Amino acid sequence: MKLLVVGGGGREHAIIKSLKKNPTVTEIFACPGNGGIAADATCVAIGATDIEKIVEFAVANAIDYAVVAPDDPLVLGCVDALEAKGIPCFGPRANAAIIEGSKVFSKNLMKKYGIPTAEYEVFEDMAAALAYLETAPIPTVIKADGLALGKGVIIAQTREEAKQAVIDMMEGGIFGKSGSRVVIEEFLTGPEVSVLAFTDGNVVKPMVSSMDHKRIGDNDTGLNTGGMGTVAPNPYYTADIADECMKAIFLPTIAAMNAENRTFKGCLYFGLMLTPKGPKVIEYNCRFGDPETQVVLPLLESDLLTVMQATTNGTLAETEVKFADKHACCVILASNGYPTSYKKGFEMTFTPEALEHTYVAGAKLDGGKLVTSGGRVTGTTAIASSLEEAIKEAYRLSDGVQFEGAYRRSDIGQRALQALK
Repeated sequence: MKLLVVGGGGREHAIIKSLKKNPTVTEIFACPGNGGIAADATCVAIGATDIEKIVEFAVANAIDYAVVAPDDPLVLGCVDALEAKGIPCFGPRANAAIIEGSKVFSKNLMKKYGIPTAEYEVFEDMAAALAYLETAPIPTVIKADGLALGKGVIIAQTREEAKQAVIDMMEGGIFGKSGSRVVIEEFLTGPEVSVLAFTDGNVVKPMVSSMDHKRIGDNDTGLNTGGMGTVAPNPYYTADIADECMKAIFLPTIAAMNAENRTFKGCLYFGLMLTPKGPKVIEYNCRFGDPETQVVLPLLESDLLTVMQATTNGTLAETEVKFADKHACCVILASNGYPTSYKKGFEMTFTPEALEHTYVAGAKLDGGKLVTSGGRVTGTTAIASSLEEAIKEAYRLSDGVQFEGAYRRSDIGQRALQALK
């Protein structure tokens, strides 16, 4: 089988490494891929949002199955366009990807179908939003309606911060058109959990839960990033909570999307907060999370391609989705200065052992050498029978990834270890 994976980050590298395990796979193409992915797939210089060229390439190369991994092409209708040419895909169509593409849509969906989430108000008029903030409970959460590279959420600790966030989004355009509408919502407290789930539009088969580390600095200090590391499973996510989430959140979400004629197939990501009043949805994503994928897929014992095809064909009920009863930890190496300004173009080296366990996110080939080209550069994942061992091993392996100005947090997984104690 010839496969096409749309995207070019660490998540896509993890997906490609997993897909390669299937013996029927003869070739994998990545659009655009990256310098590190080039070791595992044929990279094609077509951007992930250039839908027309992606479709042309897929048709010309007789692609048997396509995996559309990032949010942008999903929201833009990449799956619709490929399916129109007879190419089966993993991922939702545009009318279902709106669950991530519009925060307003997803909040209204949850309200309409009684899915637990934070209280909220929607504003298209800046003056009305600012007036509301005069009396809104503080802290509060300000969200840009559209996609903003995972950065369109500001937790405001004061009224002034909240107002500034609204002004920056609606007048300053810091998130472009995505911030022309904003959601102002209740600030929830409790442990956060990420749960990715395979679905064929009827059946939901959750993957192992995970815990992300969003902020740049140790002890969750500093600016928000795309994620500095993950561990799986999340110790806060017990079997009882998993049952409650399936009944109150996962299945009702799929049913709600069906009722709206927006059947969701692919990977639905549930960002959850385990509040004192029970689990609530913070956000939905219409795809695999990054870097959650880098700890979840290495624990998958079933064949990824078979599971993906079952979501497309509506046969997930008969398809086994099995995960190892182990722990995983992923440590991200970033460029010094990320998430604001950082230098690129530093040569990267790996020990053979580190290379085997590392997913490359921000790198390109330059004269045959792999050099840094992004903020988050690599993610190194280790699996072990205990969380403590997995953390220790992930740090040891990530020592084998070298480039000038490499930065990593030193406390990935420590919060999870405390929870286990």
